[in-house]
Amino acid sequence: MVMKKMVVSVIIISSIFLSNFCFAENTYKIGVLAKNGPVKALKMWKSTGEYLTAKVAGNFEIVPLGFDAVFPAIEKGEVDFFLVNSSMFITAKVNYGAKAIATMINSRQGKPLKSFGGVIFTSEENDEINSTGDLAGKTFMAVKKSSFGGWQMAYMELLSQGIDPFKDFSKLEFGGKHDNVVLAIQNGVADAGTVRTDTLERMAASGIIELSEFKIISSKKHGDFPFVHSTALYPEWPIAKTKGTSDQIAETVVGALKQLTPSDKAAKDAKIMGWTDALDYKGVEDLQIKLKVGAYK
Repeated sequence: MVMKKMVVSVIIISSIFLSNFCFAENTYKIGVLAKNGPVKALKMWKSTGEYLTAKVAGNFEIVPLGFDAVFPAIEKGEVDFFLVNSSMFITAKVNYGAKAIATMINSRQGKPLKSFGGVIFTSEENDEINSTGDLAGKTFMAVKKSSFGGWQMAYMELLSQGIDPFKDFSKLEFGGKHDNVVLAIQNGVADAGTVRTDTLERMAASGIIELSEFKIISSKKHGDFPFVHSTALYPEWPIAKTKGTSDQIAETVVGALKQLTPSDKAAKDAKIMGWTDALDYKGVEDLQIKLKVGAYK
């Protein structure tokens, strides 16, 4: 009788353990670069976690990560998937074996975009800056050294036109956020600056600035790309899986993400149109190699 009770107890305990184990195995964490803080990141991406939970067997949790927290979380296996800028993805791919599984189709002023760039600009009233060469000896502001659209793209463009930002500018500083850079140029805190594409148009649409207040340096045209830009265009942010995440669950996640429509809450909250198969990020890696940044510094 005692033996029978012991056997039953073992079975119950084992069942509870296995149940908890399975639950843990079916919980997936998606790290999201919280470039504007964790509150905004959750507001944008929490419904994507809820969407995947409804579509895929498992519970998907959004984990906001600051710039300095992304790579430690990936390296330590604290996240299963992650969403970061294209350059940070390359660093994670090279250093930690990550793999892009889908590319975001962004929604910018109602337009679906799979690529983005950087824009270099100055005040319309600044008569001393009309070309890239005129930036030599001037003060310049970018977003962060790790910001792909808010610094690295412009850095690449400047070098290609013979300007070394770390030698030729009288001062190079970083404003931390895209909007900060725009406001700094507007108020004469720096002579020129760079932000990712659509920042100027977004701020103008919000009534914060007027586009006529600024002059675009080294303006380019790429097909029907709708926003002012000064650099080459690169693939939009990818969602990637960490090395330890199975291909099977990744494929299931991709299938669900590709079914997302612009009318879904997850798309509306994230301000995107949906997702597509992962694009080619070789150009991003080439940029890192050239600039000696990210995985190649």
